[in-house]
Amino acid sequence: MSNALVMAGDPLVPGSCVSQVHPVFKAFLCGSLSGTCSTLLFQPLDLVKTQLQAHQLSASTAGSRPRMLNLLMKVIRNENILGLWKGVSPSFLRCIPGVGLYFSTLYMLKHHFFAEQDPTPLESVMLGAGSRTVAAVCMLPFTVVKTRYESGKYGYKSVYGALKNIYKTEGPRGLFSGLTATLLRDAPFSGIYLMFYTRAKKLVPHDQIDPLFSPVLNFSCGIVAGILASVATQPADVIKTHMQLSHEKYHWTGQVALNIYRSHGLTGFFRGGVPRALRRTLMAAMAWTVYEQMMEKMGLKS
Repeated sequence: MSNALVMAGDPLVPGSCVSQVHPVFKAFLCGSLSGTCSTLLFQPLDLVKTQLQAHQLSASTAGSRPRMLNLLMKVIRNENILGLWKGVSPSFLRCIPGVGLYFSTLYMLKHHFFAEQDPTPLESVMLGAGSRTVAAVCMLPFTVVKTRYESGKYGYKSVYGALKNIYKTEGPRGLFSGLTATLLRDAPFSGIYLMFYTRAKKLVPHDQIDPLFSPVLNFSCGIVAGILASVATQPADVIKTHMQLSHEKYHWTGQVALNIYRSHGLTGFFRGGVPRALRRTLMAAMAWTVYEQMMEKMGLKS
């Protein structure tokens, strides 16, 4: 009788429902939560990066370039401290499902093609780039809205209103403006990041280190990987921002790159590089640390 009661109660045992969820969906949930944490914490850096690049787009003289700290203080003075989180709504709509989609796609590809052996450095680049491409294309309309929110040049009242306005005035092409530059930025970043991250982790003797310090080590490996990947993809980020803020002015990516070079030289391609490197590095390091810890709790290998 007692055995029958136990069997009948099995479905109510805590965690039993979670264990029945498909591993790919678990990866999506873990990735979405990690994206929520990192987006909320580092949104101010993304705001500053976008405004630095937007100022470059409209500035007529090189002498009027604002500094990162000056922009931070200006936003706080004009809009109070919460102004630093302007654009967080489209950031959430983009990053929460976007990061989840990235990690779930990465998990699916990795366990399909590399179930029995670790990927090589080149294969890691392909895995990261492919997974990010899927997420970037799906989330691009929200990226466009986020960029315009943060620039301060558009008076959108809501995310839905912004999407509706862009579609009405610019058509589907407006919602996917900067697609090429976005893929040239995000796919290489994720590929390079994953390669350096996995290589850095292999250099660390995890079996000789207290498991309590594992998140710290993962975060440190993520910092190194993030800095290298950010520097390599910064020019594409500048081009992407220009495309999305002046969609009617430019018709193709090469035209933007040529205009930046003529107006600002090579240094123009690295405008906003410091806040972006800080944000992307810290966001990626935190996202991967939270993701791997959660996957470990669920008994899955990330």
